[in-house]
Amino acid sequence: MSFGKSSPFLIIRDHKTYRRVSQNHYIGIDVGTGSARACIIDSTGDIKALATQNIKLWTPSSGYEGSHYEQSTTDIWNAICYCVKQVLAESKVDPNSVKGIGFDATCSLAVFTHDTNEPVPVTGPDFKNDGNDRNVMLWLDHRPLAEAEKINNTNHNLLRYVGGKMSVEMEIPKVLWLKNNMPPELFARCKFFDLTDALTYLATGKETRSFCSTVCKQGFVPVGVDGSVKGWQEDFYETIGLGDLVKDNFIRMGGVDGVNGSWMSAGELVGGLSEEAAQQLGLPAGIAIGSGVIDAYAGWIGTVGAKVKLSPDQLDDSAAPNDVSQAFTRLAAVAGTSTCHLAMSKGPVFVPGVWGPYRDVLIPGYWMAEGGQSATGELMKHMLETHVAYEETLKEAEAAGENIYDYLNEHLKEMAKKTNAPSISYLVRHFFFYGDLWGNRSPIADPNMRGAIIGMSNDKSKDGMALLYYSTMEFIALQTRQIVEAMNAAGHTITSIFMSGSQCQNEILMDLIATACDMPVLIPRYVNAAVVHGAAMLGAKAASAKPDGTTEPLWDIMDRMSKPGKTVWSRGDPAEKKLLDAKYEIFLDQARTQQEYRKKVDAALKGSSLEDQEAN
Repeated sequence: MSFGKSSPFLIIRDHKTYRRVSQNHYIGIDVGTGSARACIIDSTGDIKALATQNIKLWTPSSGYEGSHYEQSTTDIWNAICYCVKQVLAESKVDPNSVKGIGFDATCSLAVFTHDTNEPVPVTGPDFKNDGNDRNVMLWLDHRPLAEAEKINNTNHNLLRYVGGKMSVEMEIPKVLWLKNNMPPELFARCKFFDLTDALTYLATGKETRSFCSTVCKQGFVPVGVDGSVKGWQEDFYETIGLGDLVKDNFIRMGGVDGVNGSWMSAGELVGGLSEEAAQQLGLPAGIAIGSGVIDAYAGWIGTVGAKVKLSPDQLDDSAAPNDVSQAFTRLAAVAGTSTCHLAMSKGPVFVPGVWGPYRDVLIPGYWMAEGGQSATGELMKHMLETHVAYEETLKEAEAAGENIYDYLNEHLKEMAKKTNAPSISYLVRHFFFYGDLWGNRSPIADPNMRGAIIGMSNDKSKDGMALLYYSTMEFIALQTRQIVEAMNAAGHTITSIFMSGSQCQNEILMDLIATACDMPVLIPRYVNAAVVHGAAMLGAKAASAKPDGTTEPLWDIMDRMSKPGKTVWSRGDPAEKKLLDAKYEIFLDQARTQQEYRKKVDAALKGSSLEDQEAN
């Protein structure tokens, strides 16, 4: 996708005269759940071209106890190479003007051999390579449920820094699952990376680790935090059964910073693009490679620095409008398959059920917290695709030249108009949908949470499907409010939401979130590219490195390169707000009673013959 003609020069006004200077460019690479993307930006942050390539996903096993989702770094790297060549061709940018590259990726586990640097298949039970190098356990892989439970039962102090519980989506439960299921001689050869660190490794040959990946997803506690000496906690690894990874100062996890390893905050210079990688990407060797981040964190980078017009209630009036402290009031919501909610603070803020606080992951010395919904885009897709009216409605949408979501949004408006309803919400006033089909990430942090419906009828029509779809969006908005309230109650000061990801295009959903949370929702200029845009800013930071390794502050780059979009304000209708407030109380009750019901049944079964049969 081309974003306009690229000029090799930047026009600069200097003392009432104009001069031309060579235009530098930066490449961002984003690896999501289903595709890899690349964009190329100029020195002002304007995107010149964008390309996407699907990546393969294998699901060898599934079931109630947790599905298996696998990918391949070989396949991912090939997709990245395709995308980079595409953006260079479409933008007509001189490859020699590319000065930096930044990466982001899903928080997935990548496995290589430490002796030969080859991909290690993660597919049980024999872990044989089928020729696809399936060495990535995707974040969505829920096979290590038992391992996550074992880890959380330790009540180790480091769990304070992941919201009190380590999620099955994080990487240490996955490493432990491999330890428990791999042949011992194969596990002994494994070294482990978060996917974004694996990509900077493939780009440079250097095994540098990012604070973002290891602190957020691997239980790494930065030196000096709560008495941490090495970052890795030896007693924790020994207790959960991964004591063999402690050997040689955790070399198979990346080592110890400054001893036998290197750790960096977002965008700091890892090294230059290797000759081999340069040839594969169609770029000159030596281009600066920035330390990567998890994809959601690239969404934070690509959105919250935008210059926007907000009221004094949504700004910290004690600081300049472009001061980094303004980020403390801004929640970044990165909404695609799932949604991540990211907030920065000057000091640590502990929020039950919200991951973090994490120090140094984006800006050294500052802390991040990460809430989340395990499935939002996937939830809407699932609720539609499993409805009996879906296929026929999809055909109607395609005939109208619209996607299913836009088509249903218009249909909902027509339904409200035809029935003289005061709002679409009024149509579902007695329909109560709870949507944690994949468990709850925040703030309940319970993987056993499931969905529930009150008010279900026998309606199989398109109208019935549309109302179910709207109720699903209502659930997403109400749960967003729950997460924001939990974070603010613990000490955050969130007053606005900066969205990114595919869901930004859903006008009704954005309106629901703004109204349910009673705060403005900011939509970025690059609705479909905010995450990869943020990754490109990491490339700009790496390219700014001086001989001593210091780089330009990330916030300064964000302030310069971020692009304003539009603001969605709370609807301001008192009746609508009162209705959503009532449904919010019911939503909270649905969550609470579901847990109570499970406890009642478990108590009734305890010690019974039925429980013995299940155990067997």
